[in-house]
Amino acid sequence: MENAAADGVAVCLDEGNDPYSLIVTDLVALIGHVQASLRLIEAAIAREAFLAEQDAAANIFVLDDVTPRYAVASTTLKACDAGIGMALDRLRDSEAPARLLN
Repeated sequence: MENAAADGVAVCLDEGNDPYSLIVTDLVALIGHVQASLRLIEAAIAREAFLAEQDAAANIFVLDDVTPRYAVASTTLKACDAGIGMALDRLRDSEAPARLLN
């Protein structure tokens, strides 16, 4: 499987694409996916809270609260988002001087 991924990168590089641009594009897309997942988790938490309020109003209490799992996933994705953002910033910072020299 790793060879297939490496072959895909080799094909992209052979087509004359700038490796820097490919990495930046990939990181930007990954950040978009992580942020979309965060929005889905926030919507799920809001939905759970709304349903819990309705159940409480009807004197129904559900003991299986899935919100903590969403919160853990959200925290982890936020850390991932921050890390990918830092990687992208560092990549852009390191590329800027090199592009000025050309």
